[in-house]
Amino acid sequence: MAQDSWPSPAHNARAVTDTEYEQIAARFSGDGVYGDPGDAAVVTAGIGLSVDVRAGVYASVRGHAWTSGTTTVNLPITANTSGQTRVDRVVLQLDRSAWTVRAVVKTGTPGGGAPVLTQDVGDTGVFEVPLATVNVPTGATTVTVTRTEMYVGVRIRPCTSTTRNPVPAPGEMCFETDTRRVRVWTGSSWTGVVDDSGTVSVSASVSGWTATVESVLQKRNGAVHLRLGSFQRTGGSLAGSAESRLPVLIPAAYRHPSRDQYAVAYTTGYAISRLIIYGGNGDRAGQVWVTNHPPIDKNDYVMPVSGISWVVD
Repeated sequence: MAQDSWPSPAHNARAVTDTEYEQIAARFSGDGVYGDPGDAAVVTAGIGLSVDVRAGVYASVRGHAWTSGTTTVNLPITANTSGQTRVDRVVLQLDRSAWTVRAVVKTGTPGGGAPVLTQDVGDTGVFEVPLATVNVPTGATTVTVTRTEMYVGVRIRPCTSTTRNPVPAPGEMCFETDTRRVRVWTGSSWTGVVDDSGTVSVSASVSGWTATVESVLQKRNGAVHLRLGSFQRTGGSLAGSAESRLPVLIPAAYRHPSRDQYAVAYTTGYAISRLIIYGGNGDRAGQVWVTNHPPIDKNDYVMPVSGISWVVD
């Protein structure tokens, strides 16, 4: 078969078959219901052995639009006299024999789980998207429904950190070209999914200390991982009751917004010291201080234990 494309004047005088339409439209929209899990359930228990599909629902199956219409759709449930509980499934079904999408009930096997979804591809068969499962006890006169709607969702859009969609939908994702971050809208805030700062030096100059090994951090996927270097006392002796700032400064973008972090360090003489890495909400924001420690003399070393991390976003 030679190469082809459609719609095109060179292809069947621009006429497109149902199969050809599905081949291009299946990627225009994801399969599922339009909306999000915060919406009312699409399927609920009806009167007796039946379920109701609520009015005003829209969905897409392999690029084919579907709506429940302006009134509730009632679907009957087959009686169960088997002696075992049965689980049915309500699905949106694209039937290629008629090229229509309808909400239908797939009857389960007593004692088994919900029927497996059928997702045929090609010119024939059916393609199903889940809406709900229906629990039908033996001899039951009513049913219970568990919602299982699959939602279409949204695609990842490129933007910058200052030009994100101002009216995002829950689950919407974006890629910030200036920060190289992927973020997702939770319904109340943008949360980091993928990002990598690379290695960032956080060594600083302070009186009384010198850094003999560089302090570095890396932010990846919303978490900061800090490796403190080692520090030598160049000032006068430091009494055990005195605090002292070490030559480190965490940049604002990598500070925990409200919580301090704590670390352990070895001090010359194999003594243990306590360090505080201050969060972003105080007058010591981003600074690192040695607090609980033995007396530290000039030329003594403070060597922190490596591997401190915290969540930023």
